[in-house]
Amino acid sequence: MPAKGKHRRPKQNPITRKLALAGTGGAALTLPLISATTAGAVGTSAPAAAVTSVTAATAVNVAAALPTTYSVVAGDTLSEIAADHSVSGGWKQLYEANRAVVGDNPSVIRPGIKLTLGAKEKAAATAGTAAKTAAKPASSYSNNLDGWIRESLDVMAKHGIPGSYNGIHRNVMRESSGNPKAINLWDINARNGIPSKGLLQVIDPTFKAYHVPGTSLDSYDPVANITAACNYAAARYGSIDNVNGAY
Repeated sequence: MPAKGKHRRPKQNPITRKLALAGTGGAALTLPLISATTAGAVGTSAPAAAVTSVTAATAVNVAAALPTTYSVVAGDTLSEIAADHSVSGGWKQLYEANRAVVGDNPSVIRPGIKLTLGAKEKAAATAGTAAKTAAKPASSYSNNLDGWIRESLDVMAKHGIPGSYNGIHRNVMRESSGNPKAINLWDINARNGIPSKGLLQVIDPTFKAYHVPGTSLDSYDPVANITAACNYAAARYGSIDNVNGAY
């Protein structure tokens, strides 16, 4: 724990990061067709299958279960059915694939007839996407010093902040013994009303100046405290790994 506290002085150039988000928009045009006309007929659309597992094997099973047919109900139109089921080629392709059951007039479809949606390609694509997702399990961190350091290192990597597990752990143990609620109430910083806080004993002005976007604004938060301190150490000493005493 530093005696003079000069390492707590904030610099004027904290890191900044800008993210640019680009979006595209589009309008879909569908041909209005006459709906199914016999109100007495009853039918329901096949329910969409839900992916309940992130394994590749389950993804394939889900894809196989996706509906490839649709039972027409009163009020349906080919354009609405094509849009609702993302039929490639729209209502025209849907009509061509089902001309034999629809008849010569695509504007009139009878309730109860079964339409082939041509969803096999869509099912295969869904399976491929789910399989890729299964290959990338979400990261998780334990709620202890080991987990806090590892999560901080991942955040630091995204922002180009240098530092190693050993460098962080060594300084944490010296500054706070691993207690995220540690606070120094006796040194010069405390006498000036800005006590050092958290795992790496950072004063509030320094924490705010070197706060890393995406982390908590609470200086006691373990991950936020570590990343802000490592950001400060990188700016002043090149890396937290170069800190072996009062900083």
